[in-house]
Amino acid sequence: MSKSVAGPEIERLVQLLAKVPGLGPRSARRAVLHLIKKKEQLMGPLAAALTDAVENVKVCSECGNVDTMDPCTICADQRRDPATLIVVEDVSDLWALERASAMNARYHVLGGTLSPLDGIGPDELNIVSLVNRVSQGTVRELIIAVNATVDGQTTAHYLIDQLQGLDVQVTRLAHGVPVGGELDYLDEGTLTAAMRSRTSI
Repeated sequence: MSKSVAGPEIERLVQLLAKVPGLGPRSARRAVLHLIKKKEQLMGPLAAALTDAVENVKVCSECGNVDTMDPCTICADQRRDPATLIVVEDVSDLWALERASAMNARYHVLGGTLSPLDGIGPDELNIVSLVNRVSQGTVRELIIAVNATVDGQTTAHYLIDQLQGLDVQVTRLAHGVPVGGELDYLDEGTLTAAMRSRTSI
């Protein structure tokens, strides 16, 4: 058992930060020490921002994005093309595509991928709501922009089956996205090129 070198408040902060993806216990300790050293400039504003987020951030009932309004800023934007819908696994993928400014379209966040080994089936994802959106007849092209992983490809094939019989063109990202790659880790140039050279499936 490791010996505690700080008070319970600091240890609790370290333990919470260590749960953030990309931060392990060591990185969390360094971050906490930095926050403590810059207490006035960082810790107070960070605490206030976290409180605001807890109180105001919500999940968009239309697409699954996170925002402070529902529908979210993207869904409420009348300048976006309602006939084009981009399907992504997670909000981080939506943000990656938005950073690339690849298309002025709308989105649908699945909330993950099908993964039988992890117990994630169709009912755990936002697939029914996607089919309902397409069934309304406004969407003319649905772009499947899932990660090029085994689970991503499985999910893409399942979506194609679910959309059979609906009047929509289904496309997917071109091979500019490397196999095994994840959208959130790709550069904007790769994302833009992949979006522009999408093909029918």
